[in-house]
Amino acid sequence: MKKLAKSQSEEIRALRRMKDKEIDLTDIPEVTNWGNAVVGKFYRPIKKSLTIRIDADVLAWLKGQGKGYQTRINGLLREAMKGVSSGKDRSAHARRHGLLREAQMSSRNRPRQSEL
Repeated sequence: MKKLAKSQSEEIRALRRMKDKEIDLTDIPEVTNWGNAVVGKFYRPIKKSLTIRIDADVLAWLKGQGKGYQTRINGLLREAMKGVSSGKDRSAHARRHGLLREAQMSSRNRPRQSEL
């Protein structure tokens, strides 16, 4: 970010000291149509670092699409999260992604890692 000029810094300090009703807004047009406004355009969620195990072919596919595979993983997970939490049929979503079958397997019937 560019450093402000001294005159700009002084102007900002003066504006901070003023009450809202004292600030002259006559040279700024009032926005009456918010139809093209973008919600959350500048929202940046907090990122957490983690270690995750992903099938080699899935990782190769993600990396094969170019730079930013971690961003793509995050995007795919966010879309899945939105789809599940938006009221869509959760069981259909789970069936599509093989999650229902995993959840229905009991721990005693689940194959051991050495058996795979």
